[in-house]
Amino acid sequence: MPSEERTARLSVLIDPKKKACFEALCKQDDVTPSQVVRQLIREFIESKLGPNWPDQVLGDPKISNGEGEPVVSDPVPAIPFNP
Repeated sequence: MPSEERTARLSVLIDPKKKACFEALCKQDDVTPSQVVRQLIREFIESKLGPNWPDQVLGDPKISNGEGEPVVSDPVPAIPFNP
């Protein structure tokens, strides 16, 4: 299975009270908020692309464009944002 690189940052605006509640609940479960958000993102991607999503999204780490970036044979289709 392709590996994930943890180099990108995602900023999220959230109500301060929800943030505090979320952090407290994470602490109760002995997980970091980042761990929970990464899991939610993985589950969301899998619900849209199926169980083989890592191959589509992360690509084969043995295949590179010469600049260290993986080449994805089937790019992920754009998902329209519906607020």
